[in-house]
Amino acid sequence: MALDKSYEAINSRKHDIIKNAMRIDYDEFEYEGIGFDYEGMMKKVGYSMDEMRKIQLEHGVGDTPLIELKNLTALARKYAPAGKGARIFIKDEAANASGSFKARRASISVHHAKKLGYKGVIAATSGNYGAAVASQAAMHGLKCIVVQECYDDRKVGQPEILEKQRICEAYGAEVVQLTVGPELFTTHLSLLEDTGYFNASLYTPFGIAGVETLGYEIAQQCRERLGKDPDVVICTDAGGGNLTGTARGLLKAGAQGTKVYGACIDLSGLHMASDKDFNKKSCTTGHTGFGLPFVTWPDRSDCPRNAARTLRYMDRLVTVKQGEVFYITQALAVLEGYERGPAGNTSLTAAFALAQEMDQDQILIVQETEYTGAGKHVMPQMTFARENGIEIKFGEPDTEVPGKSLVFPENPGQIKARDYDLEHARQSYIKNCVNNYHMTAASEEDVKFIMDEIRKDRDYVVAQLKQRGVTVK
Repeated sequence: MALDKSYEAINSRKHDIIKNAMRIDYDEFEYEGIGFDYEGMMKKVGYSMDEMRKIQLEHGVGDTPLIELKNLTALARKYAPAGKGARIFIKDEAANASGSFKARRASISVHHAKKLGYKGVIAATSGNYGAAVASQAAMHGLKCIVVQECYDDRKVGQPEILEKQRICEAYGAEVVQLTVGPELFTTHLSLLEDTGYFNASLYTPFGIAGVETLGYEIAQQCRERLGKDPDVVICTDAGGGNLTGTARGLLKAGAQGTKVYGACIDLSGLHMASDKDFNKKSCTTGHTGFGLPFVTWPDRSDCPRNAARTLRYMDRLVTVKQGEVFYITQALAVLEGYERGPAGNTSLTAAFALAQEMDQDQILIVQETEYTGAGKHVMPQMTFARENGIEIKFGEPDTEVPGKSLVFPENPGQIKARDYDLEHARQSYIKNCVNNYHMTAASEEDVKFIMDEIRKDRDYVVAQLKQRGVTVK
């Protein structure tokens, strides 16, 4: 008898599909109320740091260089107050197989799939992760399907997304292309059910654990080269795995005093699930339309519980403008001789501004770069923006309106890192807990879980719950 493949039916089978596709029963970690055993879930990965590094190094991943950007640092100091202007470094993750840090996520997932005897892997992504999974699958001799959200309803795709389709296919993956909408994760689940392949999702414990090696390496390289831990590590934030994994790796390396910042491109006013808005943006990742919903409710992913949980680890969140990211992308190439793609350059843009707040003897590390290719360059992105009615000009970046204009700064001193209110994000998270679980009462276990999730004390959490009509038992 044929399975019901309606949206509702597929999602009603989500738990069993994921269990079969990972051999992990997420029910094992669930508490009685709203929470779950996060660390217990992460331990299910079953690999030590040394084992993960060995797996990665055997497959072209890890041990990437830490590069000081002396010329960009000097430029930042020109606009900084006296004595300010931290040293800016980048961890050059473009040196990984497939050209991004996501090779770290893919390597552990694909290795584990091979170990368990799966014949193939599937990932749902519009970004670099598809290329990473396809690359690792090719090395392990596994089949690979990448489910990619890449078109609006006119079947028009952004240059950057289509570049990622090309590289996935170059590595031998089958790419299933979709229009924007809620069908991405549902199609992913359906294909897992039909093929019996491993779920190489971005949001599994395997994917997040793979990024821990990045944070660990940063701490080790900093100590070996500079004799100290970094003061700040800044991560481009989208679904949260980049920041979560890096922060966990720093902690495992003993870098307790290192602050971890997130950076997003400001796309306020654009809805990422809107067909009308989809091609009005000039970037496909690391923006507020993706990052902020995951910050305030991580469990919107294709797994029952998302292993990427940024509020547990993020000390500060800042936003930058699209035009500023394009400017710094070109500055990196012209001043430092490194041509890299927009994802890592989002956090580099923020780092350029943040360095001007920090002392000159402090260390600020941008923890990833990504490869660049035909669709990722500034010029095709600008051309595509013009075709979609976006005005492009030089001026004050704060006048940029997402979906209507791209404003390049007239000089580097105009580049800013704009703080996003993390208190608002924490309160939104609690609001989502109350609404999504229809909470009228909270146990001490519920309160403790929220405390861990947002790094606030009991009094804060209880007060926020009571404001929303929830009694604490």
